[in-house]
Amino acid sequence: MRDRYQIRIIVYGLIIFLTFALLTTRLYQLQIVRGDYFQLWADKNRFRLVSLEAPRGIIYDRRGDILVRNVPSFAVTVIPAYLPDDPASEEVVFDRLAELLALPATREDAQNIIQELHPGEEAGATDIRFIGEMVDEVRQWSAYQPLVLKRNVDRDTVFQIEETHLDLPGALVEPEPVRQYPYGELIAHLMGYIGPIPADQVEAYEAAGYDVNQDRVGLIGAEAAFEDLLRGHKGEKYIEVDVAGREVRTVSESPPIPGKSLRLTIDLALQKEMAQVLGQGMEQAGAEIGVTIAMNPQTGEILGMVSLPAYDNNLFSGGISVADYRRLSEDPRHPLINHAISGRHPPGSAFKIVPAAAALQEGVITRRTLVDCKGTMWLPDRRFPDDPELGQTFYCWIHELGRGHGKVNIISGIAHSCDIFFYWVGGGFLDEFEGLGLDRLAHYARLFGLGELTGFDLPGENPGLVPTAKWKRINYSEQWVTGDTYNMSIGQGYVLATPLQMLNAVAVVANGGTLYRPQLLYQVLDDDGNLVQDFAPQVIRELPIDAQHLATVAEGMEAAVVWGSAQAAYLDTVRVAGKTGTAEFFDPDIPLDEEGNLPTHAWFVAFAPVEDPQIAVVVFVYNGGEGTTTAVPIAGEILGYYFGE
Repeated sequence: MRDRYQIRIIVYGLIIFLTFALLTTRLYQLQIVRGDYFQLWADKNRFRLVSLEAPRGIIYDRRGDILVRNVPSFAVTVIPAYLPDDPASEEVVFDRLAELLALPATREDAQNIIQELHPGEEAGATDIRFIGEMVDEVRQWSAYQPLVLKRNVDRDTVFQIEETHLDLPGALVEPEPVRQYPYGELIAHLMGYIGPIPADQVEAYEAAGYDVNQDRVGLIGAEAAFEDLLRGHKGEKYIEVDVAGREVRTVSESPPIPGKSLRLTIDLALQKEMAQVLGQGMEQAGAEIGVTIAMNPQTGEILGMVSLPAYDNNLFSGGISVADYRRLSEDPRHPLINHAISGRHPPGSAFKIVPAAAALQEGVITRRTLVDCKGTMWLPDRRFPDDPELGQTFYCWIHELGRGHGKVNIISGIAHSCDIFFYWVGGGFLDEFEGLGLDRLAHYARLFGLGELTGFDLPGENPGLVPTAKWKRINYSEQWVTGDTYNMSIGQGYVLATPLQMLNAVAVVANGGTLYRPQLLYQVLDDDGNLVQDFAPQVIRELPIDAQHLATVAEGMEAAVVWGSAQAAYLDTVRVAGKTGTAEFFDPDIPLDEEGNLPTHAWFVAFAPVEDPQIAVVVFVYNGGEGTTTAVPIAGEILGYYFGE
């Protein structure tokens, strides 16, 4: 009996010993052998490295008025690693977040939203994604990184999430700055907006150090053009978190470096006046698209740039809705496009400053050269000069009045915008008069900056078109003829230009022969407001045209304002020089008039004072009718405001 009792004690002892030995071995394995591994996972659950967003630089106008600023906002994020392990519990969290943030929680919810906004479309045809899908995309490779569900969340929703945070494990409210554009439509095309990194540019931004899943970048306008200056550099914060992923304390921190602030060349007060005057002029003309730009012709500084219609770039600040983006992108007036730099159109008679300067420089004409304008001219076929059926009649705009301009020289030709004079100057007339010809005309057009990008700061610029015989042969399988040169000489035919290019061209006349790169950036400032970089004019080229010839062109332009086609731009105390333009164009959506004439764009380019130019202006009104009646009064009011008249 006693032996059996002792055996039991020994067995129990062995069991207890083996149990403790096993526990000790396991404890040794966990704490000693794999201790570093489990410590790492424990720390990973308890500590988290958080990026600190760098405040984006502020943008000012040339006088210090704020054009773009940062305002506090909130983003709701979720950290996949802190979500409930149970799928059913996780779904409850998703449903609650979807309800609070007005987001779809499931694929079915996303499909229902799509059908409400866009009946007939399939899921995946839009950018609407449900919360579960977004979490699944990042769960495997960045489970501890915050995933942004929604930005610019209102305060009431933030309070609700914070009050119920125990029921929403993994969901966090993160403060973040949001771009605010105080003047919205007034300068939207200039300022642009920021947004998520485009999918086709992920590699480039990733190589530049961006977090392609979280960072927002300038996508258009000044926000995009000066991204490298505005962005700043992120900081880091090492924090301890609780079981729900919320911050308990800060372990260490390196602060972010704010982006540079910018002062632009824009004068906000002038911009407001330009927008108001252009809008009124467009309304009177029944036009829907218009542009006006003001520049300092001595430096290339853009003082104002208005493109109508515009859009409110604040819509993009917190993430634009599908409905709003579709409304803007499908608007036939294209409000998202900056027509000042992207729209290319026949410049009409505003182009005549180019052949005028070229013909004087090449000796084709002098100040005393006279051309007899009878309202029409007939150009016979060189091969069969006696066959009237093979010739072509060309018209001056004044022929509609049943007469011509009579004897015209370079001054009166510019002042009255005589087409017959410039037909002769550009294309000549048989063997009687040798004009510039296509090659020289195209050469000087390119010297004035047409047919190439101006190099303006903002993205989206169009180079326009200076046609050549080769270009026509390739695109139309036709030979270039004298009639094509005639049309090009008056800014019609195939030549196309943007309003900014025409402004830059007239600035050459104003300043005596220098083609500047138009610039928007005036000064770069650090976060304390100290000057980092100042404006410096950038010369594209000095034109090989004698100053006296450009002065003659300017004299003709001043005559246009004093007694010619642009008298509505006349100012009592300031000498103004200008050139009108009325350009025919074809648009399938715009019918011909009662007499079968094509619709016309209204143009006007001007500068003042003539003796010491301080400002150059271009006005373009799409389908605006006559330049004299539509564009000139708009420019006159802008110049009057600038000079205080």
